[in-house]
Amino acid sequence: MERTQEEWSRRKFITTVTGAGAVMMLNPLLTWAVNDVDPEVAAIVSKTIGIDTHNHIDVPLNAAELPGPKVDLAGEMKKSGLSAICMTFAVDYQQLRNPGDAYNRFINGLNAMDKVLESNNMKRSMNLADLRAAHKEHKPTVIQSVEGGHFLEGQLDRLGVAYNRGLRHLGLLHDNDASVPLGDVYTNPARWGGLTTFGADVIKECNKLGILVDLAHASNETIDAALKVATQPVIISHTGLDTQLGQNPFMAKMMRPRLISKEQAKIVANAGGVISVWTHLADTPLEYARNIRVLVDVMGIDHVSIGTDTKLTPAYRPAGDFGPKPGGNNPGNHQDSIPRGNNGSGGKDRGRVGERTNEAWQDQQTGFYYAVVDAMLKTGFTENEIAKIGGGNFCRVFDAATAGH
Repeated sequence: MERTQEEWSRRKFITTVTGAGAVMMLNPLLTWAVNDVDPEVAAIVSKTIGIDTHNHIDVPLNAAELPGPKVDLAGEMKKSGLSAICMTFAVDYQQLRNPGDAYNRFINGLNAMDKVLESNNMKRSMNLADLRAAHKEHKPTVIQSVEGGHFLEGQLDRLGVAYNRGLRHLGLLHDNDASVPLGDVYTNPARWGGLTTFGADVIKECNKLGILVDLAHASNETIDAALKVATQPVIISHTGLDTQLGQNPFMAKMMRPRLISKEQAKIVANAGGVISVWTHLADTPLEYARNIRVLVDVMGIDHVSIGTDTKLTPAYRPAGDFGPKPGGNNPGNHQDSIPRGNNGSGGKDRGRVGERTNEAWQDQQTGFYYAVVDAMLKTGFTENEIAKIGGGNFCRVFDAATAGH
């Protein structure tokens, strides 16, 4: 049951050492805009492991442009209140013309992300123990992810190379088919009858190695087949229910094919999986929390998480003809081709409102996770439920995938 604005206002009080001030003493990361954060919100952010299961950190994928510009990833994470992100990139933003292009871009991307982490004094978390240790030490961390198995180019042994480089979260598909397809993409005409034989082999190898399988961008047929193959729970890291279309007809039409039905969401839940709700189609934190609530009502509290499909750091615009162009039509990367939110300006290097994680909504006054926790409390979620959705549910499937490896 949602609290009324009057009831919520009565709960607000001036920050003191017995409220958020005490939380700051326990967790020195939570020093950004403390006077603007309700003490209850600050306490929940401090205690829970908040994870964005799909966050794009743009890096160069062309060797000539390495290592790329310095970015304040640690600062943006501190500002957001998130404990961890699944730090992802994709190699199919533009056409992959030559054999080896996808793999070269993948390796270049990992090399660039190594530099990002080094310059921010951060490390990848390889398992749940790493996540918990980082949270206990108040250090932001990342789970390395890639969106799309294009880099494999039909060579299964490359998964072992990726694993040794720290990959622990694989998005099976992205917007464009790989040179050796893994399955049908939900926004493209069905061509492969769902999951391909190679796609099934990749899932099996991920389960064997200890890599979490992400079925975002997969058609229903691909999801159904993948769930029959997988021996560990899967995640769908960024989508929403197809009943939650928001207030913008243009966005609703564009994003509708990327949403999931109640029936399909239940299938994922029954297989032990998790679905993350993105911030698209929600113009306010409260609307976002309500979108989460609707999915929880369908799947249950143990099967929903947060996956924004936004960027904590500024968009990277490569030189030459590789990568998405500002203002251009980039059908291969919806991250950079769709208008966001209220079409406001986020300021220098900030992109459109909705593109950057800490500016997901117009006039956002606090970091992302603070805003979400505040909205979830207003929507009637308990602290325990917020802990599950905020990161606990992801931790369960991440642990199932990586434990013992």
